[in-house]
Amino acid sequence: MKRYVRYELHGCKALVTGAASGIGLGTATMLARSGAAVAINFLPDDPRGPEAVEALCKEGLNVIAAPGQVGKPGETEAMVEKAIADLGGLDLLVNNAATPGVRKTIPVDRLDMVSDELWEEILQTNLIGVFRCSRAAAPALKASQGSIVNTASIAALGLYGSSIPYTAAKAGVVNLTRNLARALAPDVRVNAIAPGGVDSTWIDWTPEQRKRSVERTLLKKMGRPSDYADVILFLAFGNETITGELIVVDAGKTLQ
Repeated sequence: MKRYVRYELHGCKALVTGAASGIGLGTATMLARSGAAVAINFLPDDPRGPEAVEALCKEGLNVIAAPGQVGKPGETEAMVEKAIADLGGLDLLVNNAATPGVRKTIPVDRLDMVSDELWEEILQTNLIGVFRCSRAAAPALKASQGSIVNTASIAALGLYGSSIPYTAAKAGVVNLTRNLARALAPDVRVNAIAPGGVDSTWIDWTPEQRKRSVERTLLKKMGRPSDYADVILFLAFGNETITGELIVVDAGKTLQ
């Protein structure tokens, strides 16, 4: 498919969390290729982060590294504040960092497999981390009349995700998005996307599981990171009157 640039974003400054791979990297790449200066957040011990930054820099794009573990109090805020200082401001925060906490799906009826530690890990990163990043970025975003886009999930809509804690946390992101929209209005718009299946290494799916996921969509497709990135950029730059909303991007899976 021919690559194209939908938005002219020179002068725009963005921070994308969880951007070493998947939706985060796809979003950071689309932003940078559109002309934005982008801070790419990743876990400090994840080699994919520096590799992604190096690869995009070789394209001549304006990207910087912003390592830090979203979900750790103190470390989260320090990462956001340094990224904003390094960028010289902030126009867009993409809260994408998340963890499934597991490599294989926990069946919904296996409550015995859901530990307190799993709840803590998922809530700290997938929900509280979104709040901490947003709170830390709020002054800079207010100054620029910027926006926030959060990555939720179709699991938040009553479907089942990788585990009960994951599903609950993503439902919390939808509610948090609406309350942040109230809290930061009229200066900052806050929206979210609810992705369906993602063609990435997010979780260990068997070929059969992947095939079933595709067959359950109306369009018989699994979304690529760039598909989700395109919607994130629309929410950030395509319309200035949308706030507190959730856009489902799932190839029609929730309609089946």
